[in-house]
Amino acid sequence: MDAALALQMGEAVAEKVLRYRRDPSGWRICRQGDGVSVSWRPSVEFPGNLYRGEGIVDGTPGSVWDYVKPLAGSLREQWDENVTSFEIIQSFTDTLCVTRTATPSAAMRLISPRDFVDVVLVRKYEDGTICSNASNVEHTLCPPKPGYVRGFNHPCGCFCEPVPGEPSKTRVVTFFQTDLRGSLPQSVVDAFFPRSMAGLYANLQKAVRSLQPGERETQPQQRCTRVWTGSQSAAEDGRAHPHVCCDGLK
Repeated sequence: MDAALALQMGEAVAEKVLRYRRDPSGWRICRQGDGVSVSWRPSVEFPGNLYRGEGIVDGTPGSVWDYVKPLAGSLREQWDENVTSFEIIQSFTDTLCVTRTATPSAAMRLISPRDFVDVVLVRKYEDGTICSNASNVEHTLCPPKPGYVRGFNHPCGCFCEPVPGEPSKTRVVTFFQTDLRGSLPQSVVDAFFPRSMAGLYANLQKAVRSLQPGERETQPQQRCTRVWTGSQSAAEDGRAHPHVCCDGLK
């Protein structure tokens, strides 16, 4: 993929996600508890919903970011039960890349495994906020793989924001608008996302608390993130980010 095109796509996604963050209108709460709220509003990108999650996590923005960043050295596979594998398909800079994420079956296998290929751009803001921005992209090194339904992420993102007066806490705001594809009943999709997002916050908090400060500095180096190059076969291995397979409904 051309680097200039990837940057152009990434910047466009980042602007959309920032608008989502700044626009308080139209959100309807669908799940709330344990300091986490999940809300939704109709997506303008596809015939589905845009979901918004928000919660406070104990940990500095930098330490929390280490667990959620969709970049090389990500710890996501270690704590997120909805991620079975994560790969860097193509890296342009330390803040711009193409990734593949695979997810396991879910909702009692009604949702079969899926994978997602996204262009990802990371932005840092003057107030200390770090934000990942991602959206679907097609890539020659990552064609559809057997055993996975190729899902489609419309603009989505994750903000790790400082909490004024509380330097050891982070406000995590997430946006998802994912087309799982296949033949899933809308009721299954509508039930899955709020529950899954609430679980993400609980698992993230457990993960951040599980390591001591010194361990956080070294743990990312203990994980191997696979990076694909042009010389590698697109048929090699096949696990990545969000959902794919063929048991149950597709």
